[in-house]
Amino acid sequence: MSLPYTVRIAEDSADREACFTVRKEVFVGEQGVAESIEYDAYDAVAVHVLAAREDGAPLGTGRLLYGEAATGKTGGDPAVGSLGRLAVCPEARGLGVGAALVRAIEGAARARGLTAVDLHAQTHALGFYERLGYTAYGPEFPDAGIPHRAMRRTL
Repeated sequence: MSLPYTVRIAEDSADREACFTVRKEVFVGEQGVAESIEYDAYDAVAVHVLAAREDGAPLGTGRLLYGEAATGKTGGDPAVGSLGRLAVCPEARGLGVGAALVRAIEGAARARGLTAVDLHAQTHALGFYERLGYTAYGPEFPDAGIPHRAMRRTL
């Protein structure tokens, strides 16, 4: 099945609400993450990326933290961005939406002069990120009750 979609930086409040809708469906509804921890102060300063069908329906999202907002997640290196909150709606999985979102976030990182991107991957998704060039480092750790590993890709 092919599903035409576009990936873009979320430029306005409608795009950002679409991003939050996807996160609520995937993280809160599907994975049981508490809504109170899913949305945070970083949402106000992050670069949000949205994948949407031709009719505008949201299919996936992710965000990039950079500068001061990212240093707590990247070991303090200001040249490293933090990719997070990557989510793809169930009906769009397996269609390349996740990879397209990661590449768009990496493009946003490059545009801001960053040299690498870190992320905290749910352990079941390690293979997905490895196929995109990310390398795991450090021990497994829980986040929102879900096992994660830190990963990095040099841009």
